[in-house]
Amino acid sequence: MADMQRMDISVERERAILVAVLLPGMALDLRDPLAELRSLAETAGAVVVDELTQNRQRPDAGTFIGSGKLDDLATLIQAHRANVVIFENDLSPAQIRNIEQVIHCKLLDRSELILDIFANRARTHEAKLQVELAQLEYTYPRLRAMWSHLERIVGGSPVGIGTRGPGEQQIEIDRRIVQRRKADLRREIERAQLRKRRELDKRNTDFFTVGLVGYTNAGKSTLFNTLTDASVYADDKLFATLDTRTRKWTLGGGDAVMLSDTVGFVRDLPHHLVASFRATLEESMLSDLLLVVLDVSDPDAERHMRTVEQVLEEIGVGDKPRLVLLNKIDRLDDNAEQLVWQQRVEGSLPVSAAKGLGLDAVIERVRSAYRGGQQTLTLRLPMSDGRALGLLENRAEVHSRDYDTTHVTLKLTIGTRQLDELRSIGAQFEVVEE
Repeated sequence: MADMQRMDISVERERAILVAVLLPGMALDLRDPLAELRSLAETAGAVVVDELTQNRQRPDAGTFIGSGKLDDLATLIQAHRANVVIFENDLSPAQIRNIEQVIHCKLLDRSELILDIFANRARTHEAKLQVELAQLEYTYPRLRAMWSHLERIVGGSPVGIGTRGPGEQQIEIDRRIVQRRKADLRREIERAQLRKRRELDKRNTDFFTVGLVGYTNAGKSTLFNTLTDASVYADDKLFATLDTRTRKWTLGGGDAVMLSDTVGFVRDLPHHLVASFRATLEESMLSDLLLVVLDVSDPDAERHMRTVEQVLEEIGVGDKPRLVLLNKIDRLDDNAEQLVWQQRVEGSLPVSAAKGLGLDAVIERVRSAYRGGQQTLTLRLPMSDGRALGLLENRAEVHSRDYDTTHVTLKLTIGTRQLDELRSIGAQFEVVEE
């Protein structure tokens, strides 16, 4: 029974019991240690019917959870007619097998649950390839130790003439199949990434790019929709966004940047998923500026912030220029918590993506980063260079204009980036010393 149940890790519409073994040093909210696992299970479509926790100094080698609690779990499963048990902890294949022999119910750990969510939410071809690769690298090695067909299929088995001999284990056949599929997936993903890298390189040359990052369900997609007038999917669920979306964000005054909404981060994301989704996070890696969105109304906001900082370090953008946005201030009972965070994170801005609060300050800060260091200059350039003149009129603050027969002299305040853009289009101008 258990072997057949392990063939499928989907939990949609299944009655689930959540379990956590609380070990010293675990990064959990002790007030509600199963809060995030509960949200993950509900996001995957499971119906949580009960929860069980146990405090231990170290996990049991065979079953992770203590024998007494394991018997309690079996009783809960029968009482609630549960279909699946989901552990907060990552379990070994042997531990999964040993537990299932007692509870006679499908068992998943936290990483497998996240993989199931990613599989259901992936929409683009590249994201589906990345999810499949992550499943093969993480889930398959854990499941195959429990499948009943992983035994010698010939070699002395009494299944007919011609089957005697040294034989081969089915697991060895499976390994070759999986290795070939993984190689095929890596080649496909590499081709997709090369195309994407060319697109990103061109976009980053032509535009100032801003990436939205943050813990899952922090409100990034809602903020993205508000800032760009887009209509991308946004929901009060973990991992509502898996595929990166990019739109033009008009800042006003002729300034515009490209804004990207990326997959949300989560504590203890499986390493294979971090590796497989590195290309998805590449939008953040190559951005000129990161907007870190933090849900300050969440009681676990401090841990979420630490997770975001850790993931940014892991993908190599820990030193990238960033602006922290303290989102969902409209959900706070008072502004005391907001003020604490503003003191804790220097330069952070309080906002509400849903209510549109504080966004003018965000636009001004992004515009300042886009323009770079401001300076007041007097430039002289040919009146025939319409492209350069158009750029200056749209991107700089022009204070005065003086014309002669062939040239125009402009006194203006301009950013470093706009000067670089002027040079990049081959404009022939000179700086007039005053």
